[in-house]
Amino acid sequence: MAGNDFAQTQPETGGRRGNGMAIAALVLGIVAILLFWTVFGGVLLGLLALIFGIIGARRARGGRAPHRTMSIIGAVLGTLGMIASVVIIAIGASILNSDEFKNFNDCVEHADTQSERDACAEDFNKDMNN
Repeated sequence: MAGNDFAQTQPETGGRRGNGMAIAALVLGIVAILLFWTVFGGVLLGLLALIFGIIGARRARGGRAPHRTMSIIGAVLGTLGMIASVVIIAIGASILNSDEFKNFNDCVEHADTQSERDACAEDFNKDMNN
């Protein structure tokens, strides 16, 4: 009888394996959405979530792993994080390359007092709002 107890406690090896790629894609996709305002968070983690999501979905489609939906959701979240991050980077680059910012930077470099720097900031805000 002791042999039967041992056989009953062993896990079955014929079942499907887990899909670590799906879990990684979902976690990275969520983190990419939460940190889209950073280059590392949005672009890098979003790209990894997309890659892992595609790999996980292909494994699930082939019947080698479960959680196809989780893979797809992770890939979509990663893509959204990447897109949002690229938009933020583009907006930031356009502001940094604008004439208004160059004027503001020049004004701050030549300002000697805090009141002069505050005046530079007010002028910059007026230029940006017009």
